[in-house]
Amino acid sequence: MVSRKVQIKNPTGLHLRPAGELCKEAMLFKSKITFEHDNTISNAKSVLSVLGACIKCGDVITFKCEGEDEQEALKAIIKLAENGFGE
Repeated sequence: MVSRKVQIKNPTGLHLRPAGELCKEAMLFKSKITFEHDNTISNAKSVLSVLGACIKCGDVITFKCEGEDEQEALKAIIKLAENGFGE
């Protein structure tokens, strides 16, 4: 299992479009991909789970990847987050 913290830069947080981008990227990997915020764990492969986490601009979340391609998955997810999920 690998993990890394990242601060959300999107001015409106993880609303529908960036949540969809996160899920689309996460689905490319076999690993289990989750993130933790305020002691709540959310599934990065589920748009409803991502939206339900209510992530706002400036929030720090911890992405966790576990599985055969965990290193590549974490690298891709962190890159996506640092680039503002394409916004």
